[in-house]
Amino acid sequence: METLFSKIISGEIPSYKVAEDKYCFAFLDIQPTTKGHVLCVPKVAIDKFFDLPEATYIQLMSFSRKVALAIRKAIPCKRVALSVIGLEVPHAHVHLIPLQSMEDATFQKRIKLDPETMEETAKAIAAHFQADEVL
Repeated sequence: METLFSKIISGEIPSYKVAEDKYCFAFLDIQPTTKGHVLCVPKVAIDKFFDLPEATYIQLMSFSRKVALAIRKAIPCKRVALSVIGLEVPHAHVHLIPLQSMEDATFQKRIKLDPETMEETAKAIAAHFQADEVL
């Protein structure tokens, strides 16, 4: 199944890539709730999160943890929230959201960041991810 996220992973649709490994891909949400809001997706396109094969689920969660730790180093925040909702795109994904308050995780407000800020944010998170500082 081809999805919007499959097209992002293949490079057909541009994204602000944060991290990638053999099994997973992470990029900034273009309608973030906060600066540094990242989506982590498995490279295999499976609609429902709990339909992922167990090995893929474990890979995605481990990858998401590493990305979350990189976010925490790159973005001043009290916590990094993890949310699995999955109604927007039929491709399993994890939202990682830097939090200052509970309202940041409600998806009730979205912020608009200019392309330069998005690029700088992606690079900052990627630098911490790649440096293996997070483990």
